[in-house]
Amino acid sequence: MRARRFNPLHLAGWLFADMLLVLALVAMGDQGDPQAAEARPTPPASSGKPAPSKSPAHKGPRAVTRTPVKVSIDAAQGDRDRIEMRLRAVTEKYRGRQAAFVLTFGRNSDPGAGGAYAHQVNSLLTKARPDMFRNATTRDFWKGAATGGHADLEIYFYTYAN
Repeated sequence: MRARRFNPLHLAGWLFADMLLVLALVAMGDQGDPQAAEARPTPPASSGKPAPSKSPAHKGPRAVTRTPVKVSIDAAQGDRDRIEMRLRAVTEKYRGRQAAFVLTFGRNSDPGAGGAYAHQVNSLLTKARPDMFRNATTRDFWKGAATGGHADLEIYFYTYAN
């Protein structure tokens, strides 16, 4: 009768599972604590003098909103000035916010032309609103339509836990 020998290869699965668990714990530990930002006490009011006004500081970790802001533009493909002007107009009320990523759907009957239009719109975002779209991730998509010259944008902005 032959005795079974120990084979270290059998432990590879357990080693992989343990390493994955450590990686998950490190990733979770890297996240900020949004409740700690809420627990900060406010300083008491001073003796009758109004406090100097400051711009509100962001508290807590930065996150991305789950619900996009949806806007649309109409401008002929190739009319860069009109596209830029329309982008400024539809994003005016969101001035001061910073976009995390933008999904742009170019409408056209041809998928290639629709994707090209979405790409053109995305290439003009930082020119239209540099502070809003700086370092934003963009994606170009096609959406079927009878005519071109129309784009639907879904903008996901950054937010802060308070």
